[in-house]
Amino acid sequence: MKISKTVALVTGANRGIGLAFTRELLARGARKVYAGARDPSTIKQPGVEAVRLDVTKPEQIIAAAAHAGDVALLINNAGVGHEGGFLAHDSEALARLQLETNFFGILRTSKAFAPILAANGGGAVLNVLSIASWVNSGRLAAYAASKAAAWSLTNALRHELAGQKTQVLALHMGFVDTDLVRTIDAPKTSPDVIVKRALDALESGLEEVLADEITVQMKQGMTSARPSYLPQTA
Repeated sequence: MKISKTVALVTGANRGIGLAFTRELLARGARKVYAGARDPSTIKQPGVEAVRLDVTKPEQIIAAAAHAGDVALLINNAGVGHEGGFLAHDSEALARLQLETNFFGILRTSKAFAPILAANGGGAVLNVLSIASWVNSGRLAAYAASKAAAWSLTNALRHELAGQKTQVLALHMGFVDTDLVRTIDAPKTSPDVIVKRALDALESGLEEVLADEITVQMKQGMTSARPSYLPQTA
């Protein structure tokens, strides 16, 4: 789809990747950008319309959809992440917490906005996923599981929305330089770089974008003799 003159809604738009999406959408000529956040007062980007939107609260999603009936591009960016393995004492609680935002949040917003996208010509859904959709080392165990579930959801949405001509794009990347992974010591890519690559892919009509080199290598390694999702020996 073409971004120029389109209307977009970005969830989790007050910082990090979400904020980068709002900036780049405006730079590419979007006619209107709705910026969703739990607290609209945290939206500081000029030129956007702040919307109260906590994706864990169905009533707020319904209200946002009723307000933003002109949306043609839905960017499901809102996400949470916590370190910890599945054998930790609090793993079940952390899994529920992260699935509620990272999976059910995407499910709820996609269901609410699917008929709006159809009414506006089909449009597109862009889901912010992760390299962790495919690989789970146990360090971010529940986060990775939630992103794997979101990847499966994204694949299903492509089939379910094909009839209304809605493009569905999955964005995969490694660590991005945001607050979400500030405590992790690893190479990180700028959110602006990730977003530019994502929107380039969207405008090219693609269904998947691997936004950094480590993600490309990981995806290629999934079919190697010892797949990249297994523990790697020295």
